Amino acid sequence: MAPPSIQKFESEEQVAVALAIYILHLSAKFIAANGTFSVVLSGGTLIDTLRKLTEPPYVSSIEWSKWLIFFLDERVVPLDHPDSNYKLAYDGFLNKVPIPESNIYPIKENLSPEEAADEYEQRLKHLVANGTLKTSPTTGFAKFDLMLVGMGPEGHVASLFCWHFQQFEKKKWVTFITDSPKPPPRRITFTFPLINSASEIAMVVTGEDAADAVKVALGKHAADYYPLPVQKVSPEDGLTWFLDKEAASEL
Repeated sequence: MAPPSIQKFESEEQVAVALAIYILHLSAKFIAANGTFSVVLSGGTLIDTLRKLTEPPYVSSIEWSKWLIFFLDERVVPLDHPDSNYKLAYDGFLNKVPIPESNIYPIKENLSPEEAADEYEQRLKHLVANGTLKTSPTTGFAKFDLMLVGMGPEGHVASLFCWHFQQFEKKKWVTFITDSPKPPPRRITFTFPLINSASEIAMVVTGEDAADAVKVALGKHAADYYPLPVQKVSPEDGLTWFLDKEAASEL
């Protein structure tokens, strides 16, 4: 892939505007080419940074009915639980835009982490088989149009943490953990082969608590350290970092 595009902004508000414009253009591009736009959401502050998409002029400029929504990782809790990434996304974004409910793919409830990961992977494979999702000709994994990814202050992405073996998974599309260092402990997560099969990834990082990890990942000595999980993000077409002034303060 080409080197990542690193975009720095004075404020989180400017990040939110730039992200909305970026997503608006990609939505139009992929819908024109394929008839749909497959988007993967993560949790955390990312959902709030999507808020501009729910406001004029963006909200009326997007063909929402063509969007397909998936989840980069999820806590194995009921969908209405305060820890659920689906609930976070629904309350902060999905209930404010007219994406059909049938186009939104949350995890299945009342399963163990292992069962939930396997069920989600099989659902993705079914969507590839019926042509709803594209396949990466390079990896054979599902090829999402856009993944919207946040980063934890110690450099984790999705639920792929520094000292967990799941970050080295090569065959599974979706895996699970039962000992997340951040509560709740039981989660499912996309694996790096699936993440990196995406066309485009937006790495959206704001706030000073992320500055040290941003410095390690993007600074001039990035190759000198044991790589953080975020450094393994390498999509097939384009990686764009959206950083506010605080997150970029150590660069």
